[in-house]
Amino acid sequence: MNERFEAAARLYESAAEELAQAAAHCLTAAGHFRNQVVPRGTAHAWAALGHIRTAEQSLDAQAQRHARHSEP
Repeated sequence: MNERFEAAARLYESAAEELAQAAAHCLTAAGHFRNQVVPRGTAHAWAALGHIRTAEQSLDAQAQRHARHSEP
């Protein structure tokens, strides 16, 4: 397999894992808020956002590489 394609595939797998972690934290946060355990719910909500930001940064880097090599 082409190394560039393999690197792109790994990047998207990594982003998917980060987003899966974000989803898990959101579900945990929902349970804590439902049980009125606000500090723990908030901690998981922030953790979810951290995972989302990590995925965004990875995808942004891929988009920027793509932009550098694309012709309009």
